[in-house]
Amino acid sequence: MADGRMGWVVGDRSGLDIPSDGSALREGGEAFLTHAFHASGVLPADNRVARIDGFEEFSGGGTGSKALLTVEYETPLPGLQRDLFVKFSRNFDDPIRDGARYMLRPEIEFAALSRSLEFPVAVAECFFADFHQASGTGILITQRIAYGSDGVEPQYIKCMDHLLPDPLEHYRAIMRALGKLAGSHKAGLLPQSFYRAFPFDLEQAIAEDPLRYRDKKLDNRLARLVGFAEKYPHLLPENVRSREFLDRFVEEVPRFVSVEHLIRRQLFDMPDYIALCHWNANIDNAWFWRNGSGELECGLIDWGAVGQMSVAKSIYGAFSGANSDLWDNHLDDILKTFISTYACSAGASLDLEELRSHVLLFVGLMGVTYLLDAPAIIERSVPDLGSLSGPLDPDLLDIEDARVQLHMLTMFLNQWQSRDIGQIQQSYTDTIRHSYSGDHRDNRRYL
Repeated sequence: MADGRMGWVVGDRSGLDIPSDGSALREGGEAFLTHAFHASGVLPADNRVARIDGFEEFSGGGTGSKALLTVEYETPLPGLQRDLFVKFSRNFDDPIRDGARYMLRPEIEFAALSRSLEFPVAVAECFFADFHQASGTGILITQRIAYGSDGVEPQYIKCMDHLLPDPLEHYRAIMRALGKLAGSHKAGLLPQSFYRAFPFDLEQAIAEDPLRYRDKKLDNRLARLVGFAEKYPHLLPENVRSREFLDRFVEEVPRFVSVEHLIRRQLFDMPDYIALCHWNANIDNAWFWRNGSGELECGLIDWGAVGQMSVAKSIYGAFSGANSDLWDNHLDDILKTFISTYACSAGASLDLEELRSHVLLFVGLMGVTYLLDAPAIIERSVPDLGSLSGPLDPDLLDIEDARVQLHMLTMFLNQWQSRDIGQIQQSYTDTIRHSYSGDHRDNRRYL
């Protein structure tokens, strides 16, 4: 790259010079977009991008910078989208976000492959996608979803499900999409390019998202969480701020951490439960419409970290933003929706009790990994937590980090308390110790 901020690199997939940020894209202008769209096949060779009518950059919602792009074609054609969405892997204004630039690589690979007509789930049409592995520089240009028009519902905000009409219906639609994708992959119905691009590596899967805190560091974060619950009881439901539960939680989490590797090996060493999945199919990463029969359907965006994984991890990622009442009263309904759709595509059925245990163990793993820092993030984000009326106070809801962290922390603690995740872990690992011989299973059992 000639210039870290205003540069170009050669894309590994297309061999074209690709821009590293919005300034470079504006510099390349219509000529770059025409070459890129010809290379991807979305634009006929006798057509070109004649004019850029709009380009609006913004940050947020992930790692790299983003932009809304509107173009005019020399020859407008039916179905040739003018309103586009651009995502860069780089964010030169935020070193922390820029450090995560390689997260876009699998999404770019997926987007380029998803142009296949056989793809089973609705995705935003890919206009161009390429990545330069050596520098972590990539660009993804897709169709912009027309939220709130042409029969598409408005875009919904993460962890704001109290504003969502019929949340259960929407999460069922997401589970059908996830089940169709995972089942199609498991049945070998996707183009072979997907299996080559997204192989499964057991040891790598086990090593991902390791629990970050142990011993004194873990004790400090548990103590801070207890202090947070005592200082701001109005922000948490009664069942997760009770002294009885908090004492049990503080006792059980170190035990959970001590058997992390055993849990992970078993979760990822069950081939029927491993498939190509969307990791973060939360409500804000979906769009919804009704088909001719009136059934709600959805498409999925933001495929960062896509790959083969435990289907339970994918379900957790999608359902983690749901309100506690859905977790408490409809978890099995959600799981049955996934299981039935998966079975229709894969020709194999998953066990409800086993899948429920897997999902709840992921609640524990992801919660202990990421949410023990939530009290510090919330306190840093909101100047005066004590003055808030509760978790739905507008002054909290307007701050994304605080809203999401408090919601996710509440969901995590509520499930640990109501589903007794500590006891699930104990029973599960006792069974594993009796049945697991310690052999390293090979990957030939996985597609």
